[in-house]
Amino acid sequence: MIKTKKTIGIDARFYGPLGKGLGRYTQEIVDNIINIDAANNYVVFLGPDNFDEFIIPTGAAERVRKVKINIRWYTLREQLLFPFYIWRSKVDLIHFPHFNVPIFVPRKFVVTVHDLILTKFPTVRATTLNPVVYKIKNLAYRLVIWLALKRSAKIITVSEFTKNDIVEQFGIQPEKIVVTYEGVANLAKGRDTLFVNKLDEQGTLDRYNIESNFLLYIGNAYPHKNLDGLIRVFSAVNKKYPQIRLVLVGKSDYFYERVKELARSLNLYRDKDPKSPIIFPGYVPDQELEVLFRHALFYIFPSLYEGFGLPPLEAMAKGCPVLSSDKSSMPEILAAAAEYFDPAKEGSMLEAIEKMINNPSRREELIKAGYNQAKKYNWWECAYATHKVYQQAFYGD
Repeated sequence: MIKTKKTIGIDARFYGPLGKGLGRYTQEIVDNIINIDAANNYVVFLGPDNFDEFIIPTGAAERVRKVKINIRWYTLREQLLFPFYIWRSKVDLIHFPHFNVPIFVPRKFVVTVHDLILTKFPTVRATTLNPVVYKIKNLAYRLVIWLALKRSAKIITVSEFTKNDIVEQFGIQPEKIVVTYEGVANLAKGRDTLFVNKLDEQGTLDRYNIESNFLLYIGNAYPHKNLDGLIRVFSAVNKKYPQIRLVLVGKSDYFYERVKELARSLNLYRDKDPKSPIIFPGYVPDQELEVLFRHALFYIFPSLYEGFGLPPLEAMAKGCPVLSSDKSSMPEILAAAAEYFDPAKEGSMLEAIEKMINNPSRREELIKAGYNQAKKYNWWECAYATHKVYQQAFYGD
């Protein structure tokens, strides 16, 4: 079959920091794929808050255009109005980087499903909504996911684990699903980057009341991240190793406030006390995160469920040894470059933490292994594989 020029749409409303992890994925796909594929035209759908963040590269103006749509994610407007914009744009194919595909989408589409957390952890603890409203919304999510999977031309997932999850839970044929691993940006050469050396490292540590011996977690505090379990285990760690601190980095929100309450109840977090065993620095800029990665004893990732698990890979890329949950996709993604524990068993987590604290030579081994593991994942390859999925959607495998 003769391949003709096509017009491909990408739902980039998550583009950039606004969309957090999904924003990173969407941004990397969009930025890389329009450079990889000069043979087709692209329509990039953006929201009012990130429309100016995406800049069309020089020389691509004739084949790439931006469309601003003021439609929020997971809303009725998304279901009813977004299909009109897709139809009006005259795209031949549209890529949705998340499961929130309009039921009445009028064109062939590809969807990326990062995980099935909403179906695996359907608990009111994972939301601020009224329980009844949450259950109704969760049922709607399940319907949207099911229709997206059934009607899509191709499905992209970010791990074999998630692919198997989709096959088992929704009965999708494995041949329809393509795994494209995510990437790790800004790989550093261990703990000795010139970038970090130019920073005021001690000033950064002092600003957050952080001393040298600390365990590090960076990410959100949703229930499946299992920070409650980590804090309970750290209570035992603190009794045996009072010099060890736990630093939990993440923008303050409803879920982090709930985690702080647990830490307060165990006398592990005392507001405005610089000697508090657990430190909640809130949002920390990327430059200062470099310092935390460099000085942490190790990065700990106690999650119960992950479709890919980018944070521990990013820790590896920054030269920080990793102690990780052994659940879901983590062994697939991190391989032998991390130490593992069972996050559902607090005794297993405690034993693994003590082992890492007392074994500096193992931590050094993990720094080297982690850097090599992180190098296996890059965003250009992820985008290139995604471009191949578009071709398969048009012309077959």
